[in-house]
Amino acid sequence: MSKMKTNKGAVKRFKKTAGGYKFRRANRNHILTKVTQKRKRHARANQLLKACDALSVARMLNDK
Repeated sequence: MSKMKTNKGAVKRFKKTAGGYKFRRANRNHILTKVTQKRKRHARANQLLKACDALSVARMLNDK
């Protein structure tokens, strides 16, 4: 049986940490003049992935 392939899109978006998987919030790239300061500020920090989504990300990254 061949090796399982890693989802390369997931590799670029998620990083494994001791507390779970961290990721960057969306909507922070361009056309930010119409976005409120509060929304930009809250999207600035990296977030930890919720536990219900961690299993699917672990499968994409081939983590057990």
